Amino acid sequence: MTDPDHSDGEKKRLQALEDRLREVRKRDAPQVRPDRDFSQADLAWRMVIEMVAGIGIGATIGYGLDTLFGTKPFLMIIFLFLGLVAGVRTMIRSANEVQMKQQAKAASEDKGEESGREH
Repeated sequence: MTDPDHSDGEKKRLQALEDRLREVRKRDAPQVRPDRDFSQADLAWRMVIEMVAGIGIGATIGYGLDTLFGTKPFLMIIFLFLGLVAGVRTMIRSANEVQMKQQAKAASEDKGEESGREH
């Protein structure tokens, strides 16, 4: 940018133009959130899928064992309930995980505000 052909007025105008372009690019840049929070819908779908998967896997194992041992529908009912319990436990674990992330985020934001006040 240090071109000897440009006068001081032109240099100032070019610098002002570059500053404005930088501001516009910064403002219009897409906002990327690599560690985004789960929305309520995402969390709900995740829990529904976990519940259905637990029930489906339990019922499938029970049906397979019933077919193998000839005890229809005794084992399928037992494993269906075991799958239900496993699905509920997985849902609770997922909910606790999301809650811990939200609490950690809130704590880090509070700490950031406190350190900002000290300066």
